[in-house]
Parts: sequence; structure tokens; C-alpha cells
Amino acid sequence: MIRLLFTIVAGIVLGLVVHLVSVLALPRIATQDAYSRLTPMTKVNAVTQLPLADPSTSPMPFMDPAFALAICRYDLSGGPIKLTVPVSQAYTSVSFYTRNEIAYYAINDRSAGRKVIELDLMTEAQHNELPEDEEVTAADRLIIDSPTTTGLILMKALAAEPGLMQQAQATLQAATCAPQTEPPAKAEAPRGRR
Repeated sequence: MIRLLFTIVAGIVLGLVVHLVSVLALPRIATQDAYSRLTPMTKVNAVTQLPLADPSTSPMPFMDPAFALAICRYDLSGGPIKLTVPVSQAYTSVSFYTRNEIAYYAINDRSAGRKVIELDLMTEAQHNELPEDEEVTAADRLIIDSPTTTGLILMKALAAEPGLMQQAQATLQAATCAPQTEPPAKAEAPRGRR
């Protein structure tokens, strides 16, 4: 009886381990992941608007037809990028994914609290190269550290009604995702009394 119980428990534990390993390994071994599907239709470090959700022609499964979508496929090997996304009337969100589809950051218009979501995306090493007082001199500058040098940025704008879809798409057309052209701001030297 104990042997039978031990065999059943061992089978359940083995099944759980195999299931867990396969679920965790699947994103790394899948050949048709999001990054691979979007590579032919997007440019690196540029915003590309995706077509409206249609079950027969959607580039990604389970796309919501109430959202206009845009993608920035980024590569930080050449340096940090600056992302600017105007806020739509209803709702705007920006989500960041690694090359293996692991979400590591998200922000929406309500948490940004501005008319434009503006941030700098860089690797941790690039962030460490910034001057030490950079965060003090630009307190309102949002810097996101990417865990990988390549990945995807998904931008969504909600069309609350079908007639507002063109406006949501126009909002995302104004978005930019490009390498930083200006060097990081230098801290001003304190002024002494005369």
C-alpha cells in the first residue's frame, strides 16, 4: 500500500516538475513569438502602427478591436532611446517587453499625469554611465532600465467608440521612438555670491 502511495505521489511531483519546466521554457524555444512575427513588418528604433484587429489578418493573436496599436522594436546596442507618446482622449498605455516576451515595465496616461508620455530607455550599464547627479538635475525625466538590449514597446490608444478609432490611430502616429541625439544634461555649477 505504501509503495502504491509513493508511486502516485512521485508521479504527481514528476508531472508538476515537467509541466513547470515546459511552461517556463516555452517562450525561449518558440519559433513564432511576438518578436519574430513583428520583425518583418517593423523597423528597429522606430514606431510602426499595426493594422486594426481583424481575426483573419491580425499579426498577433487576441488583439482588442477597441485599441489602436503601435510597436517599437528597440535595440539599445547603439545607445539609449527616447520614447514620446502623446496621450489620447480616452486612455493610452505603453508596455515594455524583453526579446523573450517578459513584461518588465508599463505606464499609462493616468500614472504619467501629462499630455505626453516621455521617457528614456537604456540598459543598466548605460544608466550607470550617466553623471551621478543626473536624477537631481532632471527630476521629472523618467528613465527605464531594460534588462536586455533588444525588445518590444507596445503602445495602445483606446477608441471609446468606433468613430474615434481614427483619432486614436492619429495619436499613435505622432509617437516617436528614436536613439537619443543629445548627450545627457550636465549639472549646472552652483552660483556663488558676489
